[in-house]
Amino acid sequence: MKTLKEHTILYDAVCPMCTLYTGAFVKGKFLDEQGRAPYQSLSPGSCPALDRDRAVNEIALLNRRTGEVTYGVASLFKILAYRWPALRLLFDWRPFAWFIQRLYSLISYNRRVIMPAAGEAAGAAPAFHRGWRAAWIGLCWLLTAFVLQNYSVRMQGLVPGGAPWREYLVCGGQVLWQGALVMRLARERTWDYLGTMMTVSLAGAIALALLALLQDIVGLADPMVAASCFCAIAGLMLAEHARRCRLFELPWGVTIGWVLYRLCILYLISK
Repeated sequence: MKTLKEHTILYDAVCPMCTLYTGAFVKGKFLDEQGRAPYQSLSPGSCPALDRDRAVNEIALLNRRTGEVTYGVASLFKILAYRWPALRLLFDWRPFAWFIQRLYSLISYNRRVIMPAAGEAAGAAPAFHRGWRAAWIGLCWLLTAFVLQNYSVRMQGLVPGGAPWREYLVCGGQVLWQGALVMRLARERTWDYLGTMMTVSLAGAIALALLALLQDIVGLADPMVAASCFCAIAGLMLAEHARRCRLFELPWGVTIGWVLYRLCILYLISK
């Protein structure tokens, strides 16, 4: 196994995702034992070639011998290509590099709403990018609505059927409902809240999709089973929503609004 030595990847110590995958690089011997360090621990005078603002948004890879720094996708490509040189052909293919760069930016700029953490270090959070936040909210909306629209078929007889666009309207309506509520209660947190709310929705949709797959494998086509799974996931989503609101220091009214919206939709659908 080839290890990229004398290189250190600078990660966000407050981000669980960053901690996980950079730790995997060291454990997997992609990097040596000194191959990662949190950028929060860097002293002001160290790494003069490092663009600290850019390193917060795009993970930086520092060559400890030459002082050269690469950022973002280029850092990841350099580590992976050193272990698996055959990947260089793929990494040099412009359409692939373009797609991965956009995917990386989508995750990086939204990492604090995907996996929020308490006690964020001052100045450690990625810069707010309205476009990438809106893209994340939109992606979560589309994927969540798609899963819910398909899962609702499993609850026929218990939940009235609806138009193919019903769940897209319901999910989009929740963004508008909760957005208006948070703008009233904590305006400065609106974009952060909408990002984390839709992350919770997407997580619930993924869990439902996995449970639907399990139901198919074991042959459970009973609408009551599907409805029970749906209610269990909704309860977990509510608990996670409340936890994230506490992390973002949002008032309980935000969670209450989330519940009221769902109850109103349930009432309208059942009529």
